Amino acid sequence: MSHKGYKVIDSDMHLAEPPDLWQRYLDPAFKSRAPVGYGTPRLDGLEMPGKRLQHPAIGKWFGPLSKHVEPSLKDYAFAIERNWDGVSQLHAMDMEGIDIAYLYPSRGLYAVGLDSTEQVGERGLEPAFASALARAYNDWLYDFCAPDRKRLIGAAIIAPHDPDAAVAETRRSIKELGFGAIFLLPGIVNNRPWHHPAYDPLWDECQRLNVPVVFHGGGADYLTDFGLKLHDVMMMWHTFSHCLGPMSALVSFTAGGVFDRFKKLRAGFLEANCSWAPWLFARLDDHYEEYVGRFEVKLEKKPSDYFKSNCFVSVEPDEGPVRLYVDWFGDDNVVFSTDYPHPDSKFPHSIDKFLELPLSESAKRKILWDNCARLYTVD
Repeated sequence: MSHKGYKVIDSDMHLAEPPDLWQRYLDPAFKSRAPVGYGTPRLDGLEMPGKRLQHPAIGKWFGPLSKHVEPSLKDYAFAIERNWDGVSQLHAMDMEGIDIAYLYPSRGLYAVGLDSTEQVGERGLEPAFASALARAYNDWLYDFCAPDRKRLIGAAIIAPHDPDAAVAETRRSIKELGFGAIFLLPGIVNNRPWHHPAYDPLWDECQRLNVPVVFHGGGADYLTDFGLKLHDVMMMWHTFSHCLGPMSALVSFTAGGVFDRFKKLRAGFLEANCSWAPWLFARLDDHYEEYVGRFEVKLEKKPSDYFKSNCFVSVEPDEGPVRLYVDWFGDDNVVFSTDYPHPDSKFPHSIDKFLELPLSESAKRKILWDNCARLYTVD
């Protein structure tokens, strides 16, 4: 499989979980509280008994979103017919021209998007429950990938509410389920930023297993509000939310000493665009070297150097300003994604749109395959 002579890895392909996933896969001890999906797979959500997982304002988003997705419904008829199973995922990959896809959730983006009960009381998730929600999704994902485990590769949801349990689930997901990465929402749990030493055992385990930590924005949940309370208009909220979340985690990793402590750790910050990175790291480096940072933290390298050596960001298929990124940082740590089947995906023309970007031939080949192969250690 190749597309116009290009080998392609999709760094961030989504799937459409069935609404009863947690009812079927959740540990029996928690099954009475299993979340239930609602809506259609491309305009979906998640409800949980006794908890509010999503901001109520999103109800206003469904009308405009429905109008946006209606013209493209025919492109997804094959997936609807097969109820969005693993076989349909492979068919989508064939239509687009994707060799290998790393799979990320849709409804699952909300599943652990609440803080711990230790911080917010009964509005939150007990650590054991949060861990069980993640395990259930990962077990379902293992079954989903069965049609072709060499092309469909899972990214495990990890709940950070209990760091020890997060380490154990990371180990299980990689060693027993054969997944290729772990996925974390960027929102803060238990008031612990991602450079907090409580997470060091998790980063150490990922380094030992040689798998990346991947941050990906979620929905309008009740963790950190990276949408800046602009819920009344989805366009405004979404412009910030999916970028600011991974950006925040990226600053924490590169300026918080994580890569000093775990020099071989790789991290991905996906579905957040990449064109902001030159500005962000120019400012962050300045704050470290020329302002107060050098008196607060001691780093072996500048934050931007850690970014270049340990981190990967993704480019949207139509992200014209990527040329500014490449001018600043080069083309070694940008990866490609389709965001299938979400409403803003360009499927089934994502690769074709990407190939129109103002990039060199060698840069396009790196972004479509080589860089992603280094992020996920694909031979």
